[in-house]
Amino acid sequence: MNRRELVIAILFWALLLVSLTSAGPPHIILVMADDHGYGDTGFTGHPFVQTPHLDEMAASGVVFNRFYASAPVCSPTRASVLTGRHPFRVNVPNHGHYLRPDETTIAEALSDAGYVTGHFGKWHIGSVQPNSPTSPGGAGFDEWLSGLNFFDNDPYLSRNGKYEQVPGPGTVITMDATLDFLEKHASGQKPIFCVTWFPAPHDPHLELPQERQLPDQLYSKDDKKNAGYFREITLLDEQIGRLRRRLVELDIEEDTLLFYCSDNGGLVKNSSGGRDRKGSIYEGGLRVPAILQWPSRYGAKTVETPAFTSDLYPTLIKIAGANVEHQPALDGIDLQSVIAGTQQRRPAMGFWHGHTQGQGTWSDRIIKSLKEAQDAGTPNPYPERLLKNVEEFPRFGQDAFRGHAAWNDWPWKLHRIQSGQKITFELYHLGNDPMEQNDLTAREASRVDLMKQQLADWQRSVLASWSGSDYQQPR
Repeated sequence: MNRRELVIAILFWALLLVSLTSAGPPHIILVMADDHGYGDTGFTGHPFVQTPHLDEMAASGVVFNRFYASAPVCSPTRASVLTGRHPFRVNVPNHGHYLRPDETTIAEALSDAGYVTGHFGKWHIGSVQPNSPTSPGGAGFDEWLSGLNFFDNDPYLSRNGKYEQVPGPGTVITMDATLDFLEKHASGQKPIFCVTWFPAPHDPHLELPQERQLPDQLYSKDDKKNAGYFREITLLDEQIGRLRRRLVELDIEEDTLLFYCSDNGGLVKNSSGGRDRKGSIYEGGLRVPAILQWPSRYGAKTVETPAFTSDLYPTLIKIAGANVEHQPALDGIDLQSVIAGTQQRRPAMGFWHGHTQGQGTWSDRIIKSLKEAQDAGTPNPYPERLLKNVEEFPRFGQDAFRGHAAWNDWPWKLHRIQSGQKITFELYHLGNDPMEQNDLTAREASRVDLMKQQLADWQRSVLASWSGSDYQQPR
């Protein structure tokens, strides 16, 4: 190589380095389904459910082969996405409980880093009333069209605190609002952070696919009992297709990080991807489909290292260059080295359910009443739903560890099941026994002792957080 060629090569690589380091943070879109089981997609091997758009996304993106929801029901997992912390830490031990305003959410952190933020679809971790610190607006979202819980056709929703009934299938409405938000901000100066939480495929399964002939008959011959569930999976897949096409049309696909997963395991045991289904700490209640698409950064690959929804917060904080000054204990990790393949092991993941009962939330019924009061200028019929118990900081007694907890230190998983005074342990090797059928506690006594101590230490840490020990002001 002569001197001229050397100078040209140096300039080329210098310009390339500048272009790579000067690129701004990506747009980020987090899409989550409501009750979509691991095995209920084409790319995970389901025999008949049609998910061509998720399959295409999986073929070109990063597939997490062993990805978990942080909880086996909806509200807690949503809290883990927004905070990177186990849901008990942030006051969401079960469905219908509210995320504490004391927490820093990913929306708040990214907003401080210069992002414009939007939430569309199911909320279920707080109020949707105006000026409530537990609403999407109170949690850091600039714009929102949100329901209190799952919703189906012609739902009542809250648009930035103003209530309305929106005609059409709820899952389509959710994507309509998402696309409007993207179109509004795609050419703006700020990167976009968008959270889209579908109400499907939660029962009662009244929504129908929009792009299929005879949609009300789809899958009836394959599985009549669960046909509605599978129809709603195909409906949400159609909406993923709409989203991916619009990213291309807006010319932002290359620089958009799009992530898809479910909030817990599915409703059909035999395709859940593990033992049991939604509501269970066994694999079928936690394992979910998960795909990341970011064309300018990642090509097609499969990640075998386990990951879970609590990992999203620390990963996105790093990617966006955000800074959280007073960050309490995280349960999640930054997944970038895992995706790159330079980290094959990750810290153990803790799971816990059944400690505290859930709370009923009838989205349409409540928001309809709020709308009627708002339209009539009468008092708020649900003032207690503004905050619920987020300002309470419980202490726990001798039964503090009640419920079903598990410690996943891949490939080993220890279960601790407490009902009343009865406590049992189970140990499984997930690599050899993914259905958790062969209990190895008797054969692996020393391993059980070690994992029992690790799980107990983690549970104490979680309860201390729930009691308020992580916040600056002592409780």
